[in-house]
Amino acid sequence: MQFLDSFKPELTISSPGRINFIGEHTDYNMGYVLPTAIGNKITFKLAKNGSLNKCNVYSIGLAGFSFDLNAIAISDTEWHNYILGVVNEISKLTSKVGGFDCIIESDLPLGSGLSSSAAMECGMAFGLNELFDLRLSKITLVALSQRAEHSYVGTQCGIMDQFASVMSKKGNVILLDCQSLEYQYIPIDIRPYKIIMLNTKVSHNLASSEYNTRKQECEEGVSIMKRRNPKLNSLRDVTEEMLEASKDEMSQTVYNRCSFVIDENKRVLKMVQAFKQHNLESVGNLLYDAHQGISQLYEVSCPESDFLVDFTKTNPSILGARQTGGGFGGCTLNIVHENAVKEFITKASKAYFEKFNIQLEAFEVEPSGGTSVQ
Repeated sequence: MQFLDSFKPELTISSPGRINFIGEHTDYNMGYVLPTAIGNKITFKLAKNGSLNKCNVYSIGLAGFSFDLNAIAISDTEWHNYILGVVNEISKLTSKVGGFDCIIESDLPLGSGLSSSAAMECGMAFGLNELFDLRLSKITLVALSQRAEHSYVGTQCGIMDQFASVMSKKGNVILLDCQSLEYQYIPIDIRPYKIIMLNTKVSHNLASSEYNTRKQECEEGVSIMKRRNPKLNSLRDVTEEMLEASKDEMSQTVYNRCSFVIDENKRVLKMVQAFKQHNLESVGNLLYDAHQGISQLYEVSCPESDFLVDFTKTNPSILGARQTGGGFGGCTLNIVHENAVKEFITKASKAYFEKFNIQLEAFEVEPSGGTSVQ
């Protein structure tokens, strides 16, 4: 692209990916989640280009595109829509954005379940907010980034990914109530253990469509239970007794989805207590329980993730593991003793390659701060 030859950034933004310790698929059900940002990030270099409405965006590794602020429209190229959706949402709130150039570089593996999509949205929103002095609050940036994913990408995601990307604090996880958006930082100290992510390197194309299907199945369950409980609005407020009372009126699939979400909300609160008490054995057991629910009841796991989680269960140096992210691939999260990390990665990689003929990618993550100016 022509602007690359003379580009001089005015501003550099770092927008991190995230892990969710526990609380999978509870955010769009108005439940609890426990995410944190990580060190892997997307970097945005931005500058005004002096025009009123001409915008140029170039992503290293993905090429680039240009668009007109007065004619923003959904693109056939998916990653463009994370940018276009954000700019479109900002344009509804202010007319202060002018022409800009942007170079994007990422060390977040795409399709890994580390929410590169939210990092892309929040980094662009944060960058334009700073570049054009829009003075939008952080929570406004979170909300408009979520709306961008709904309207331009078509994934009816909850607010967790965007919230974690912007609001995270180093050394902490966030206990977020997705109903009220009340949150608190929970210090995390799992020494002498490390958080090791294993990237399956598979991204089953079911992920986007099945994500929306799971949301619809949960809503169906709520609508059935609402006949007996008229004030009910989401699975957040459903008790096991409410679910059992309506079990015969719903399919086994819908029952399983609802059962998982109810249990997962409880696991989030138990995990918070485990961190506060430094009860690392409980942390590990909760991860294994969560993965069983993800795989058997919510059915968003896959053979590759199940294999890696099962592989850890006979290793005394590993406290627990589960698939993390939206599902159907991506990464597993593993709590591994620091003295066993190298051996674990070697053995897991060998076993995984022998089973699936895929080279495993492994890396350590730590709770990190949210989107910021570099």
